[in-house]
Amino acid sequence: MNINLEEKFAGHYHKKADALYFTPGRVNLIGEHIDYNGGLVMPCAITLGTWVAIARNNDNKFRFKSLNFDIETEVDNQPNAKNGGVWANYPIGILNEMIQDGKEISGLDFLFYGNIPIGSGLSSSASIEIATAYALNNFFNLGYQQLELVKMAKRVENDFIGLNSGIMDQFAVAFGEKDKAIVLDCETLKYKLVDVNLGNYVLAIINTNKPRELADSKYNERVAECQEALRLLNTEITLHNLCELTAEKLALHSHLIKDEVVLNRATHVVKENDRVHLAAKALNGGNLEEFGRLMYASHQSLRTLYEVSGKELDAVVDFCTGYPHVIGARMTGAGFGGCAIALLEKGFEEDFAKHLTDYYVDQVGYPAAIYISEIGSGPTKL
Repeated sequence: MNINLEEKFAGHYHKKADALYFTPGRVNLIGEHIDYNGGLVMPCAITLGTWVAIARNNDNKFRFKSLNFDIETEVDNQPNAKNGGVWANYPIGILNEMIQDGKEISGLDFLFYGNIPIGSGLSSSASIEIATAYALNNFFNLGYQQLELVKMAKRVENDFIGLNSGIMDQFAVAFGEKDKAIVLDCETLKYKLVDVNLGNYVLAIINTNKPRELADSKYNERVAECQEALRLLNTEITLHNLCELTAEKLALHSHLIKDEVVLNRATHVVKENDRVHLAAKALNGGNLEEFGRLMYASHQSLRTLYEVSGKELDAVVDFCTGYPHVIGARMTGAGFGGCAIALLEKGFEEDFAKHLTDYYVDQVGYPAAIYISEIGSGPTKL
């Protein structure tokens, strides 16, 4: 963190903070558009994230201030409506859940700061939700288990904010561990941790800086196309979701799907789910080159079969393909903008940033933003 949050807290609230917490953001290493198809995803926590400082107050109010936004919000102990401006509704939603659950929580002053680029697909919202939930749970000793906080944050996202997202983001930021990826079954929430020994490599995160206004409508379109593929396949076989299929089994029954676009969507989902299994195997064996190859294959599938990439994300991955010190790259997140990730050899961070920026500006017309991260751990009290 490049600012002193406790100093800023004292300056704003004229008192010392009682506690300071950190919660990471996340990237999905591989397994894209799988979560709503009942398969496996492989996210990890990153070292970018959200810091929050808190202190008690005596007037039973909850005050929310962020150094990233100008808005400051104050609510009483019945915060059952979205009234905090865009960012503050996330902590207000968490507070609402806990108070509805009958927890005794008295007045608090909050100061947030995050270095996750907003709207980039690195889960700044899930990071804020879990940061708030973890801080309240720890500070007031409320007794929630980590998975309960994850489910609570998802309810806030779905019901309070009104965004129909899955559980991967909250799960990844809450259960992340240093130098490990999470192989998560989105259907059952069973998971296992896989060692990610990056060795001489770092995770470069490239924010395309493209506004993601297309993402929601196209996301819903892809969900519908997958549901249509499932419906057609179920006229001959019985499936709960597409990820129950292997590529061989899909090929056997592909005659049921006459629409080439719908078949392409199903093909991506089934093969991407297979890639997660292969990626876990590669990481377990310490084979980073094979993992990088699977990243490139994942992007190619998202580009041609699932059509959720775009010229910005493709420009980043095309550059990486020809850059000798990158061994794998792909878009991460819903697509149509947001971020790509690359496995970059240490020592070439500045060279990579310079040459990628030149190439990207030439292709797209404006610069991308480049962040270097390691694989971080979940929420913690500092």
